[in-house]
Amino acid sequence: MRKFLHGYKVTLFFSVCAFFFIGCASLNVVDSSREAKGLHGMVASAHPLASQVGVDILKAGGNAVDAAVAVGFALGVVEPNASGIGGGGLMLIWFADSGTVVFIDSREKAPAAATADMFELDENGKVIPDARGFNPVVIGGRAVAVPGEVAGLLTALEKFGTMSRTEVMQPAIKHAEQGITVSPVLAGIITDNFEALAAFPASDRIFLNDGFPKEAGDTVRNPDLGKTLRLIAEQGPDAFYHGPVAQSIVDAVQADGGLMTMEDLENFEVSFRTPVTSSYRGFEIISAPPPSSGGTHVIELLNIMESFDVEKMGVNTARSIHAWTEAMKLTYADRAEFMGDSDFVDVPTTALTSKQYALDQFGRIDMNSVMEHAGSGDPWTVESGSTTHFSVVDGDGNMVAYTKTINHFFASGITTPGTGIILNDQMDDFDKRPGYANSIAGGKRPLSTMSPTLLLKDGKPYATLGSPGGSRIISTVAMLISNLVDFDMDIQTAINTPRINSYASGPLKIESRIPLDVQSSLLEMGHELSVRKDFDLYFGGAQGIVIDQKSGVMHGGADPRRDGKASGY
Repeated sequence: MRKFLHGYKVTLFFSVCAFFFIGCASLNVVDSSREAKGLHGMVASAHPLASQVGVDILKAGGNAVDAAVAVGFALGVVEPNASGIGGGGLMLIWFADSGTVVFIDSREKAPAAATADMFELDENGKVIPDARGFNPVVIGGRAVAVPGEVAGLLTALEKFGTMSRTEVMQPAIKHAEQGITVSPVLAGIITDNFEALAAFPASDRIFLNDGFPKEAGDTVRNPDLGKTLRLIAEQGPDAFYHGPVAQSIVDAVQADGGLMTMEDLENFEVSFRTPVTSSYRGFEIISAPPPSSGGTHVIELLNIMESFDVEKMGVNTARSIHAWTEAMKLTYADRAEFMGDSDFVDVPTTALTSKQYALDQFGRIDMNSVMEHAGSGDPWTVESGSTTHFSVVDGDGNMVAYTKTINHFFASGITTPGTGIILNDQMDDFDKRPGYANSIAGGKRPLSTMSPTLLLKDGKPYATLGSPGGSRIISTVAMLISNLVDFDMDIQTAINTPRINSYASGPLKIESRIPLDVQSSLLEMGHELSVRKDFDLYFGGAQGIVIDQKSGVMHGGADPRRDGKASGY
């Protein structure tokens, strides 16, 4: 009976929450409170509390990096389903005084003992569930990769910030100790992940009430995480990668069949990488390099679309959606074929981001027919040699774009006892089959689609933007840039505009706000449609800031598909 009541309440709660969320989203799209304007500083993130943390740091005299580090730690507390110190991220920094860019890769790594065949596959190549019925590459100890966020955030602060660890981390500590109010969005995500959270006692204590999902209006407190953050503020990264906190992580992972060791944590290091760059109709694009596939394929997709007169085709017309869809198919086919950790495999980045290769890909598109399955191109013929996101701009014009993740919502389900840390399930981002560019190997970073991106115009900062959303990040960020450049939309309108996505094969996914006559035309052309909600979490939660180069006014926009909010002054 208790099991039946559990199921009944969860199902009822999810139905009510889903109805409430759709209604809220429909209202939020015209809710101007999501956006903000200011002259002195701006933060756009997936949660209003985190955005306010960043603005407060800027007001206190911190620079964009100080604010980004503060937002990074705070967002892991106030949006615990999407990121946190049990995960990793990619940070892109633009320094206004020198015009230089720094890219910090704190993406997680596979444990040293990980192997390409560590997950048992069925005859269809799918991972076989464990005894609990969970997919072990998503839920449980074997899903956990070595976290990198603490190293990444504190490296950025030490090298480029101006404030102390205590100053930038105190807001996150306060929110962890005092608690946050559960929003309708968070309540729905808790319900969706009820079984995984219920399977791990430390997660159950934080996110469930007597075995039931916490509901909108309830409070989530994580005092253990507050203590962990306080320890890190006092002692630095060693407090996370050595000693009792590290041992708690290892014990929790190994108790559930995982491979991580103390040596894996102690040996973790961030990487400084060279971002990928290109242009789109006169705007310079700077984005994430491998092991993220995001920046490379955002650029490839935009390079292909540059051969179309996108402005003339119009926003979300049947013709423009067809063009985007076919270009996406080619781009995602290349991603599957060529992308991996460039420390382990050769990735033809230069070719994939070249204008010549994009012209070759453009030539494969037939505007009168639909590709059922797109194969990859051959970039070697022109080769010359991932969540959550937030954006920050300070009064000096320094910009930060940071995308970070624990992978799936609530990730592995494991919260380490006594530390309050939710551990990632980043091993799922590897190809579980041996012999591929993104196959598992010890110490290797899994492929990501995280795409923190900066735009420059005439060498001056124009925008910082990005989005969560799994592999849909590529299409979301590319179309967001097109909205800004091709249609001169303001950042909030660009974010609100209905989204689409198509992989190399399978249906074209669209938000239901696409007009019905356009949907009918797409069906007549031969597209298979998967129509999703008006404002669907499936398409991520973009956050961005655009700087008016004449007035200097910063316009921050945030996504109504999440709890996004921009704040500035």
